[in-house]
Formats: sequence, structure tokens, C-alpha cells
Amino acid sequence: MKGLILSGGKGTRLYPLTYTSAKQLIPIANKPVLIRVIEAIRDAGITEIGIVVGDTAPEIQRVVKQGHEWGVNVTYIPQDAPLGLAHAVKISQDFLGDERFVMFLGDNVIQGGISPLIAEFARSDYNSQIVLTQVAQPEQYGVAQLDQNNRIIKLVEKPKEPPSDLALVGIYMFDANIFEAVNAISPSWRGELEITDAIQWLVEHNYNVHPYIHQGWWIDTGRPGDMLEANSLALEELTPVIEGYVDRDSQIDSRVTIEKGAEIFNSVIRGPAIIGRDTRLVNAYVGPFTSIYHHCVIENAEISRSIVLEHSQIRNIGHRIEDSLIGRHVTVHRSPIRPRAYKFTLGDHSNLGLLGDGGS
Repeated sequence: MKGLILSGGKGTRLYPLTYTSAKQLIPIANKPVLIRVIEAIRDAGITEIGIVVGDTAPEIQRVVKQGHEWGVNVTYIPQDAPLGLAHAVKISQDFLGDERFVMFLGDNVIQGGISPLIAEFARSDYNSQIVLTQVAQPEQYGVAQLDQNNRIIKLVEKPKEPPSDLALVGIYMFDANIFEAVNAISPSWRGELEITDAIQWLVEHNYNVHPYIHQGWWIDTGRPGDMLEANSLALEELTPVIEGYVDRDSQIDSRVTIEKGAEIFNSVIRGPAIIGRDTRLVNAYVGPFTSIYHHCVIENAEISRSIVLEHSQIRNIGHRIEDSLIGRHVTVHRSPIRPRAYKFTLGDHSNLGLLGDGGS
């Protein structure tokens, strides 16, 4: 089998971070989401991977290169415009050939990996296997309707009136018959070739499409809140290890990971949390569900349930920072200039909430 990762989206729901960075490279528990996807495919025994890329291709190629660091061989497949998931399959035919393959959205995080899914598909006669999970707002996803025998009746993309609460997770397995399907369908009202339409074509033409209902957690990391939730869940799965320096005045609980080169002085860290390599904490508090990436400085500040990307600094902040996603090379500090005031340089589409002096 081969792997196909879709990594061409612009990530507009994560602005302003994704003005300058591919959304798939934002780290969850200090590991970029795209790398998590590559490792999940590799761990299922697949080493030939195609990555469909768009405008952010140079950045993705700079990080992933040829994939050898993760034990895979990567081929990049350019997509000129975001014309749909089925279009991504269509333009990948030369890479995929006649082999069966797994398609994985590059901004999805799933509990437990995909090895059991791949094993089931490999030993079956299925033409396709789709992963479904129950969601609270199915109208935001592709949705599947099953009959009483657990067979697929219908699939529809982002329906106004969902026929079920079973959403397509963003992991699909196909054999070569999918190419006949993607060439037979027409663009939807959104102007895209929908993968749900292609799978529906397979169903209507009596191909064997098997639904696999995933019972663990799954998150599409398309929004800041989803990213923070995925970070929290991924942190709980880490095996804690202390590889950096922690002085005797610091308090580190048993669910904290300190990566190589990190230095912790007179600080408190409550896990689950991870402190990246060559990051420095001084007189700081880091609360649960927080990931601080590499080469950061947290000094005389408190932060909880947040993600801080590389080369950022938070210094001398009087109030605790919570539920925040802080980008690369960001400096947050109290200005010494009087009169006392908040002073910010914020990117487009930023959303800033401040607590007044009378708050609690």
C-alpha cells in the first residue's frame, strides 16, 4: 500500500498564525500535526507517501524534506488550487498507480493511530474503507447514513439536515476503482470535486465500501479551540521524561516532559505539559495542558492550557495567560513606558480579550 496526505489547505480559520505558516506544521505536544500523520502511516507499515501541497509547499518541503528522518520516502504532488479532496486523488494517480492506498488529511489527529484500520483493509476484499465517528455537529462534516445491517446507504457533504451523526473522519482507504469514480463525478455547488460524491458513486455502482466506526477521540485541528483541545489530548498520551536541567527550587510534577537543552529555574510546572528543547523558564508557572516549543523564554510569567511556538518570549506579565495560541518569534511583555498602558503589535484577524482592573 501507499499513503496519500492532503496538505494543501490555506488554514484560513487559524489566521493570523497561518498567514506565515502552514497549518499542518503547527505543533501538537511539540510535534507538528503533519509529522504525526506521517508517523501514523509509517507505523502502519507504509513507507511510500505522497503529499499533496499548495501555496505552502516550500515550507512543508523544508521541514519534511524527502521523509528519510521518519523512515519514509516522500513524493510531492502540487495542487494548483484547492479543488476538493477527490481532485487531490485525481491528480495523484501517477504516484499511486494501481496500488491500494490510505488517504489522510494532514491536519487531523486521531487516537490510537491507523495500524488496525490498515490491517483490516489489507486482509479484506473491500474496494474502500471509510472511517466514521459520532460528532455533535454533523452539519459541519461529510456525513454517512447506514442501514440496519451497517451498510452505507448515502454520503453527503455538510448537509443542512444531517441524516445521521456519523461524520467522515478524514481517513480513507481505496483501491484503484476510486479513479473511475473521481473521473465520473462533477464539481459540487462549492466548485469542488467532493470525496463524498466519489464514495457515493462507488456505493451506487455496487463496489464494496466498508464503514469503520472509530470509538476513540478524533480532532480536525482547523480552529484555535480545536488545536488546544488536540494539544490537551496528545499531552495526556505522552510518556513523561526529564532530559533538560531542573534546579532544586523548581517543582515539576510527574506528568511533565522537559526536552534536551531546556533549563528550569525557580519555576512550577503542572502537567500534563511539555517544555521544548533549549527553552528557558525563570520564576515562571506553567499550568496543565500547555506546550512550550523550542528556544522560548518564559520569565516572571504564568501560562496555562496554551501553545507557544518557537523563538517566542513571555516576560513580566502580571496576569496569567490561558487558552492561548501564540505564534513564532512573538514577544509578550509589560512595557516600562509611562503612562501605564497595554502595548501590542498584533497580526491581522487577531482577537484580544483584556480583563479590566475591576475584574477577578
